[in-house]
Amino acid sequence: MPKSPARVITDGPRPKHAQLSDVLADLAVRELGPESAIPSERELMATYDVSRATVRKAIESLIADGLLNRIHGKGTFVATPRLESRLHLASFSQDMRRRGLTPSTRLLSVELDEPPADVAKALDLSADGSAWRVDRVRLADGEPIALENGWYPERLLPGLDRHDLGGSLYDLFTEVYDLTIESAEQTLWGEAADATTARRLDAPVNTPLLVFRRVSYSAGRPLEYVVSRYRGDRYQLHMSLGRDGIGPSSTTSEGQQQ
Repeated sequence: MPKSPARVITDGPRPKHAQLSDVLADLAVRELGPESAIPSERELMATYDVSRATVRKAIESLIADGLLNRIHGKGTFVATPRLESRLHLASFSQDMRRRGLTPSTRLLSVELDEPPADVAKALDLSADGSAWRVDRVRLADGEPIALENGWYPERLLPGLDRHDLGGSLYDLFTEVYDLTIESAEQTLWGEAADATTARRLDAPVNTPLLVFRRVSYSAGRPLEYVVSRYRGDRYQLHMSLGRDGIGPSSTTSEGQQQ
């Protein structure tokens, strides 16, 4: 129950569910804090003298806004604030350090393999060209944020598996191979976490994901094909837009990988 006196929900020009949403948002931010449970539906009905339908509509609106998070079988909790990134070309490590967070990496596997046809085409590989497949989980302050599945041409990166892949690959490419990522093409979509992805990200199955597919270039040559799946409840994207699709960020790519 809220510590401060309950605000009165009245009949008026603003719907009751909107008034209750304001009350719950204030309660979540000022009194409860991230990962705290909000009062039950029954408690909210009694405290604010509103119907169950009003309570549910207020809660649903805050879940849609990302302020609350419902966990099946447990209840509704104040959501952990999402990390926000602007569209830019930078490494995951740089991105997290700018926020005052400590980046780290859990290397799942690195192996030389023949990539799928679409990957081979994007990397401009010959029919028998091989590439390194690198699977990693990226963390911020020990919290899993993203699952990365990347492909890198062997001919440009010989012996990649002999190096430490626990930090920024972009720094490694520059310092060891004299290859600097200078541009990238990226596509974004949403999906739900399957059981394997959820387990690796320490998240519930069907957690919403932001998925980035990126092809990065060094001196005009494709050097990276990577698909990164970010926890949608931990990460959000900021874009600055201008008229006719021309804006400060329109020619750059999201810097959340590597």
